[in-house]
Amino acid sequence: MKPVFHLPPALHHRKFALLWAGMLISVAGSQMQLWALFWHIRSLSDQPVAVSGVGVARFLPILLLSLFAGLVADRHNRRRVMLTTQSLMMLTALALAGLTAFGVIQLWHIYLLTALQAAAIAFDTPARQALIPNLLPKADLPSAFSLNSIAMTTGSIVGPALSGVVIAYAGQEFTYLFNAVSYLAVIGALIAMGEVPQQSAARLSPIRGIDWPAIRQGIRFILNSPIILSSMLLDFLATFFSSANTLLPFIAQDILRVGPVEYGWLAGAQSIGGILAGLALSQRSNLRRQGMILLDAVLVFGAATIVFGLSRWFWLTFLALALIGGADAVSTVLRNTIRQLQTPDALRGRMVSINQIFFMGGPQLGEIEAGLVAQAFGVPTAIITGGIGCILAVGLITWRWPQLRRFNGDEPVLAGAASPAD
Repeated sequence: MKPVFHLPPALHHRKFALLWAGMLISVAGSQMQLWALFWHIRSLSDQPVAVSGVGVARFLPILLLSLFAGLVADRHNRRRVMLTTQSLMMLTALALAGLTAFGVIQLWHIYLLTALQAAAIAFDTPARQALIPNLLPKADLPSAFSLNSIAMTTGSIVGPALSGVVIAYAGQEFTYLFNAVSYLAVIGALIAMGEVPQQSAARLSPIRGIDWPAIRQGIRFILNSPIILSSMLLDFLATFFSSANTLLPFIAQDILRVGPVEYGWLAGAQSIGGILAGLALSQRSNLRRQGMILLDAVLVFGAATIVFGLSRWFWLTFLALALIGGADAVSTVLRNTIRQLQTPDALRGRMVSINQIFFMGGPQLGEIEAGLVAQAFGVPTAIITGGIGCILAVGLITWRWPQLRRFNGDEPVLAGAASPAD
């Protein structure tokens, strides 16, 4: 009898398996800190607009640094870049823990340290995502990104659930301390895997300083790749309208009337749905009809967000959040697979860095928008209108780029995509 479950293809590759295991631990710590941070802001201020400050602090470094970060990922050793960024993020978590433990933390401390961590993330994300195709064959990339989704969603279940318990029984500062320690898992994995070969981008300009022609080459590649461009815009618009995670403490405390432990489970609900979707996708190689599945997943994402905004019952809210997480996991896996398969290795860092502005800018700007709308019209209205906006965005992208729905997954990389800039 043929076994129902087998080891995902990507885990047969030692270097990827090491990175994946490290991320599994580190993401749990990062998610513990993130959701504890939202709860912390709610304890420092009862104004929904306070969460908008987090969106600003997380977005501005991404906007200012992403293009340069992508070039760094293409020009320099991606593994060594990650060693630096992971160490910096560990230090910011330690600073949050120390300020909280001594009882001197204020909102501006949270915003500043969040911005510093976002600056490190701006360099870490292109290096990490561009590193993955260097660790295993192209055919196993869908499995690898599905496992990435599992690592993210598993950490997003364990982290938030633990954050609620730790806040309730140990104290806010320990959520930040545990996150600082969790970064050691990725740092250890990067050291253990050793050197990783990669194709470095050619230097397009002999002058010192910023290589603007190389940066323009990355931008031009995106603009000339309708599948990649449309998937980026879809990601940005959907998350801009439907990002309401920072409002969850207000839902928990002011509408559902629950404490930090129940809040922790609500925070992890999206990831329970996400890990189930990720497990299903991780078993697949050479996934087809990728464009259609991507668009349908984002439609489900928007519809579940509307239910989340309408709900006044704990378990209905939990189920709506789980459905949001499952749809988002499918969307994330397919977006990453589409973009990586359509991008030459020497351009991957710049592609990811430009994409980073979209996939991180959407949620962070969405948090600002959600906070402002919630301040003016109430938290439920902010969430419901966001879900409606997400559904309208799918219609707009499908109308403007119909080739995205037709995208199958076996199309060749654009000819001349890696040619030097003029």
